[in-house]
Amino acid sequence: MNKIKFLHTSDWHLGQNFMGKSRIEEHEAFLSWLLNTIKENNIDVLLVSGDIFDTGTPPNYALELYYNFLKQLSQVNSLNTTIITAGNHDSVSTLKAPKQLLEALNVHVVVNGDEDENIIIPIKEPLIENDTTKAIVCAVPFLRDSIIRQSLGAETVSDKEKLANDGIKAYYEKTYNKAKELNSNVPIIAMGHLTTVGSRTSESERDIYIGGTLDIGGDYLGSLFDYVALGHLHINQKVSSNHVRYSGSPIPLSFSESKNTQKVNLVTIKESVEVEELEIPLKRKLQVIKGNLETIKDELQKVEDKTTWIEVHIKDDNPMFANTQIREEATKLDLTILAVKIEKSEKQLRAKELKAISLDELSVNDVFEKRLEQENIEDKEFKEQLTLSFSQIVNNLHESEEQI
Repeated sequence: MNKIKFLHTSDWHLGQNFMGKSRIEEHEAFLSWLLNTIKENNIDVLLVSGDIFDTGTPPNYALELYYNFLKQLSQVNSLNTTIITAGNHDSVSTLKAPKQLLEALNVHVVVNGDEDENIIIPIKEPLIENDTTKAIVCAVPFLRDSIIRQSLGAETVSDKEKLANDGIKAYYEKTYNKAKELNSNVPIIAMGHLTTVGSRTSESERDIYIGGTLDIGGDYLGSLFDYVALGHLHINQKVSSNHVRYSGSPIPLSFSESKNTQKVNLVTIKESVEVEELEIPLKRKLQVIKGNLETIKDELQKVEDKTTWIEVHIKDDNPMFANTQIREEATKLDLTILAVKIEKSEKQLRAKELKAISLDELSVNDVFEKRLEQENIEDKEFKEQLTLSFSQIVNNLHESEEQI
């Protein structure tokens, strides 16, 4: 078997507006590093497993970053193919518009995985007359309800979860069988954008299926494919086995990810599958500082990199006064504080541990859940139905945004 090298990345979230701040400098630095990494390691195939953009309507500068990077990729001699799949944040129409043009640059874009799209992509040996296939990529994007349509017929959350699981598994099995029919003697690589059982999440990901739970494990996907290149979760990790992996996001997308190390996966397949995690240089640090007024002021003094973005958790007898003092101190030190969270005891949960409460990073679903808690609804079935109805409304809004 000929050796083939893949570079697996995902969740770029180009165009993210982070508490009013643009991430353009960080994304520019990442894409420059990624381009050099592809050249230096003689990568054959680049895989991008979803969430290219942060929203369905990315700003113009994010689109420019994307297209300029793909243009630069076309000039890399070693690179055979680039395969990009849509994630739950991506707009189908935005990714689909230049699809045919990008194919001229050996860039394959798969947006929804319906019958009109060819998701089975053979990787050919370049400059060989008989077009020898080196591997096959099953480019599975985020599978929307329109693709796993049967899940919409269920009435309860648990029924919808089961049918979504069954639909996704059936989709992967059908895709695998098609790839095997095409060529059963080469490695078969799958892409995906979903949450698997046993994986670690962070605060910046949102539930992408009604109910939020999928009972699909890495061992299931690993039993079919030689390597599984997953996206959606922002922490680089393997799931169940060495060849089922998330690459994670290239920059920390929330303060909950501030201690993560961002990576991409370099996958070499010959007689076996070898995975090397390549660390991405950090352009800007996110830092969380906790404590009372004096503790936080001392920690601010220790911050050497003035480009750091900071989140403060105040645990103080006079938090409002402490907040003012901390912000004044940060201004003197030329530091940027993006969020200040006041730690309060949640008496209704009788929690011994103090938890930070802030609207800075709450999702739509978080706000709904907190509002629902205030109603003290005793009828669990009614509460479940309310949650289901709200999730359906949010999903419909996301679908509508993509069609605009």
